[in-house]
Amino acid sequence: MADRPARWTQATVYPDMWTDPEDDPRDNNGPSPDGELATLLDFLTSYRTTLRMKCEGLDPEQLARRSVPPSTMSLLGLIRHLAEVERDWRNWIGDGEPLPKLYGVKDADFHGAVADQAVVDAAYADLEREQAATDAALAVYADLGERVGKDRIAVRELMVHRIDEYARHAGHADLLRECVDGRVGQ
Repeated sequence: MADRPARWTQATVYPDMWTDPEDDPRDNNGPSPDGELATLLDFLTSYRTTLRMKCEGLDPEQLARRSVPPSTMSLLGLIRHLAEVERDWRNWIGDGEPLPKLYGVKDADFHGAVADQAVVDAAYADLEREQAATDAALAVYADLGERVGKDRIAVRELMVHRIDEYARHAGHADLLRECVDGRVGQ
């Protein structure tokens, strides 16, 4: 067990937190958002921020480090996967031809997550671009009950599905980060 990193946190107030509450960018200390859409967007933003926080301060090798065999999951793989998923959600929204995959064949988002700064930079750029494009595609629908795309899926369902996807992967990121350098937290 000597090859495992010691658990640690930057928090000084609560030893099981990632960061102290006053330093947490997800905590707005204000009233909760008004309305369903604002609430959904607030949760989505929080989970997106959490994923980025779990990746901060790591070099390409650490970001690309896989968890436990036979899993191909890594923090960098999660970033690439979420970029791919954001793109795919736009396929659910539209009625036209599906957008091509960003990274090619199935699971290439994880398999191609290699320890190279150019791959890391491209993954972050892809994620930002795909998030913005999906956000813009959904922003035109004022009614969360409106049904879109070939499958007539409700905008609300797409929003909740996005939150679910980020929340699940933020949990994975907690464990992956702890395996990389022992950092733990909320």
